Amino acid sequence: MFSSLSRSPDLKPEKLQLTLQLSDRSLPLTIMKTARAKRLTLRIEAGGKGVRVTVPPKTSENEITSFIERYKGWIESRISRLPAPRNTPMLKAGAAIPILGHPYEIIHREGRGTVTIIADDNGKGGKIIVYGDERYLPRHIGDALKKQAAHIIAPLVEKHCATVGRKPVSVRYKDTRSRWGSCSADGHLSFSWRIVMAPLGVIDYLVAHEASHLVEMNHSSKFWALCEKLCPRTKECKAWLKRNGQALHAIDFK
Repeated sequence: MFSSLSRSPDLKPEKLQLTLQLSDRSLPLTIMKTARAKRLTLRIEAGGKGVRVTVPPKTSENEITSFIERYKGWIESRISRLPAPRNTPMLKAGAAIPILGHPYEIIHREGRGTVTIIADDNGKGGKIIVYGDERYLPRHIGDALKKQAAHIIAPLVEKHCATVGRKPVSVRYKDTRSRWGSCSADGHLSFSWRIVMAPLGVIDYLVAHEASHLVEMNHSSKFWALCEKLCPRTKECKAWLKRNGQALHAIDFK
């Protein structure tokens, strides 16, 4: 079953795709062998879509099996807290997707591959009109949300960075699954563009969080005090992300 892991190690990771059977469902199980790994680690993929185990090159099949069995109960406990797959929004005409925390109905029309986002007059939702081949509808929506995220986040970065008196080297937008944002030691800020689906207050908190790291590269009491100064709703918005973040990561834009 794990025979490919016994080959001679090299610097490139080796991936083995298996299936993990839980009590009420089956999940894709990815075994990653890499020379950089110093110990066995386990991670549940965003949205509960699968389980990834990273192992050092010379790890035996028995060690891997025992490791997975030891954490099987923990995996089931975490997966059970996530929304059932049927509750995950499907990106197709007639469905809805959140933008700034409000539902936007997806409308498909023939034409060139473009996307138009139209907000309702009340600001509580709207329509996202996708033109082009319907097969590429999810990808087109993802591209549009990335642009929308940059449009919304850029002025918030400028505001919070001006307050802390620091200027980022760059601002990047990625589809990261392990974190919503990051600040590198040399001042590069990165944000997951999926955050544009969250309420505006939550986006403001995320930007305040990363801007605070330009001053305090840690999560000390000084850091949180600065973060709350920039965003008084820090605790509330942090809790929102903890409750709803997995659901946003579960949406498939491929």
